[in-house]
Amino acid sequence: MPDLGSSEAGSQPRRSAWWRWLGLVVALFLLNAALSFHNHWPTPWVEVRRELSAEIALLILALALGARVWGPPSRRLMAGLALALTLLAVGRYAEVTAPALYGRPINLFWDAQHLPRVAAMLIEAAPLALVLGGLLGLALLLAIIYGLLRWALGQVGAAVGQPAPRRVLTVLSGAAVAAYLAAVSSPRLDWEHGFSVPVTKTYAQQAAFVLDALGAGPRALPPSPPMQSDLARVQGAHVVILFAESYGAVSYDQPRLAKALAVSRADLAAALAETGRGAVSAFVRSPTFGGSSWLAHASLLSGVEVAEGADYDLLLAQRRETLVQRFAQAGYRTLAVMPGLRQAWPEGAFYGFDTILGAPALDYRGPALGWWRIPDQFALARLDADLTSADGRPCLAFFPTINSHIPFRPTPPYQADWGRMLTSDPFDTAETAAALAQRPDLTDFGPAYADSLAYMFKVLAGWLRLRPDLDLVLLVLGDHQPAAVVSGEGAPWEVPVHLITARTAVRDAMVAEGFTPGLTPQRPAVGGLPELTGMLLRAFDSGRSVPVASPGVTVEPGVDISGPGVMGEIGEKGPDPGRVQPAR
Repeated sequence: MPDLGSSEAGSQPRRSAWWRWLGLVVALFLLNAALSFHNHWPTPWVEVRRELSAEIALLILALALGARVWGPPSRRLMAGLALALTLLAVGRYAEVTAPALYGRPINLFWDAQHLPRVAAMLIEAAPLALVLGGLLGLALLLAIIYGLLRWALGQVGAAVGQPAPRRVLTVLSGAAVAAYLAAVSSPRLDWEHGFSVPVTKTYAQQAAFVLDALGAGPRALPPSPPMQSDLARVQGAHVVILFAESYGAVSYDQPRLAKALAVSRADLAAALAETGRGAVSAFVRSPTFGGSSWLAHASLLSGVEVAEGADYDLLLAQRRETLVQRFAQAGYRTLAVMPGLRQAWPEGAFYGFDTILGAPALDYRGPALGWWRIPDQFALARLDADLTSADGRPCLAFFPTINSHIPFRPTPPYQADWGRMLTSDPFDTAETAAALAQRPDLTDFGPAYADSLAYMFKVLAGWLRLRPDLDLVLLVLGDHQPAAVVSGEGAPWEVPVHLITARTAVRDAMVAEGFTPGLTPQRPAVGGLPELTGMLLRAFDSGRSVPVASPGVTVEPGVDISGPGVMGEIGEKGPDPGRVQPAR
């Protein structure tokens, strides 16, 4: 490529010189876009935004400075760089697309384990011609990306071989690198938003996570508690773990909320008395506040405190015994009913569920009620149908509700005819219209929050009355406190937990663990969710099996359930229960 600023270029036709400059600009645009594009939510497509890639700026600066010392880069070097940039572009695509399509970031260690299963499923379900066509199309797309990047690097390589364009590229790339370094080193500068997150940083984080998962990194989780319980006290009963979304201690602590919920709680208590059941209650500490419900779910089901997203990812990468697996070993069917689940959920395999009913599998055909669309009463009706029409084996069911999720509107209408809930016409037209007309008060979410919890209590009371003879052990607990706009400043990280059953031996065992008879929990909290796991296993046990140790006790020799590299200090992680965390 001739010197774009030399006298020789000036002697050529002016149009030819401009085309060379235009080619360089296009090349720079392609290189920058390859590592700075974003997802066009919520599709698999991408879009280019006005962001700079610090990695491309650093690469161009290195090429310019290197060309000044050693001359233009070789073709072999540029081919290698094009291949490296292609791999980085693939990583960028995974990074920005996974949250839009699957609701969570990519996890190479965890997700890569499922690729053979996905491939086998595609080969079995899709026509061979379609599979081969897809593979050829993918290979062609990667070849096109590589070709474009190789061409773009060729334009830059030729430009840095000439003095004038090299000086321009050195100044521009050097200024971009300096601006990025200044932005990341000084929080006072508001420049970093103009740069894309480096893909190399993502790869480094994934590599660090792989080391942690293999036990060679610094991050570790506590060992799993021994899941040793013969479950004799619940033998033959259906055990339902119902995580009530945003059901926090604030519903008891704030007088106006407690007053607003008094009638619905009294109705639930009446339903218990009418059906010969009783309840014991307590407060427990949640590992999260205002959101990230999956951290609470994981903490209870695994018996390990999971306080951060990194802890959650690390837990899933290890081989751990879970509460679900313990019930499965005892002959229980294990079922997850998850109306808020719209994508694949590989975590279900980690926990050990036999069946997972997400939103598509639940097949709700009624009117969409808000963003979450599916009323909790419908999901519970589907669960009830499974429990009452099964093969005779008892079931362990896991059910996280969704209708009390912020903004808590619209509150679905309650349908007294539970059979109608499973039809395509679950509500009268007027009821649906009234529900959809509800709007939250953005200055005061309290009334809407109370209404959503009152709906949950009414649904539970109605279900218990519907099945008075169902042998049931029902655990109802909150996943976390509602966001600070409801819970207020300085709210504790505590949630209520109620164990409802007609089996007095189970209730008495939970009272021995610190629970209080009735639906009103008392302080102090009995512990965190991992402690609750141990309490349940002890309460469900006949007392003749090996005692269940408290969370944090080292597993007995010969029982390998913790996976490699998970021996850590108990309590070394986790938020301060006395400090409010913003809603997530």
